[in-house]
Amino acid sequence: MKKVIIIGSIIAISAIIYFLIPSSDVDELNTTNSSEVLKKKQNNFNISILLDLSDRIDTNKYSNPTMQYYKRDLGYINSIADAFKKHLSSKKIITINDRIQMFFDPAPANPNINSMLEKTKIELNRKNITKEKLNNIKQQYKSIPPKIYKLTLNDNHYIGSDTWGFFKNKINNYCIKENYRNILIILTDGYIYHENNKFMEGNRSSYITPISIKKFVLNKSDWKEKIAKNDYGFIKANSNLNNLEVLVLGLNPSKKTGNPYELDILKSYWSNWFDEMGIKKYQIKETDLPSNLDEFIQNFILNN
Repeated sequence: MKKVIIIGSIIAISAIIYFLIPSSDVDELNTTNSSEVLKKKQNNFNISILLDLSDRIDTNKYSNPTMQYYKRDLGYINSIADAFKKHLSSKKIITINDRIQMFFDPAPANPNINSMLEKTKIELNRKNITKEKLNNIKQQYKSIPPKIYKLTLNDNHYIGSDTWGFFKNKINNYCIKENYRNILIILTDGYIYHENNKFMEGNRSSYITPISIKKFVLNKSDWKEKIAKNDYGFIKANSNLNNLEVLVLGLNPSKKTGNPYELDILKSYWSNWFDEMGIKKYQIKETDLPSNLDEFIQNFILNN
């Protein structure tokens, strides 16, 4: 009788392990601590995409014959959605508890844009996941964002992007959840400006523009020393954001200024800002064709 009980217990435990872990990883238990495997495979994603819908996407003001900048955004979004779906497909249904959503700040006045944005907020768990929903993720993120950009372009009313205000007032509630791997992806040219949230504290500011970089005379090889000496940079907007990972895509320094260090300065501003706010993992990339950045985006999201 004891033998039967022991054998039955072993079978039950094996069944539990099988259903909790993808079949491809069952062999991994032979060489890896099971708790580590479970922790890795049951990682829940909370992905947020922050769109900069300022005039940077204007196809007349900032035209690019190779590929318009808003189309590059759409390509990046497709890569993000693809990575999210791959992540879900690697999990057992019982472990799925993942989210993806899009934001912009401030919200455009067009109510149709805001209603479309709601459709990009997807939350999946073992109670509501279906094969159809899984397959529809990429389709939703392929069909809705182009409509948002098209309406924004047609409105032709750009009010800037309040990225600084988003970090100060909204990021904790919108983008950070307990027991999740929180990933924020920002699509921007690297400049931050909003007319209703523009102020300075000493040489720190809530914005950065080609004009402000020019004003500080950061156009020579000693730009890094000048930034450190004069404490140029963004005003710290938040703190203790160690549970947030950030990927910034699309930096596009102004060509009109003729400043060869503009891209480096933008990266420095963002990097110092993230460091001061306690963000441990981040990457900042200049604009490129989506096909060139696809692997980079996927690796950032899928590789812890």
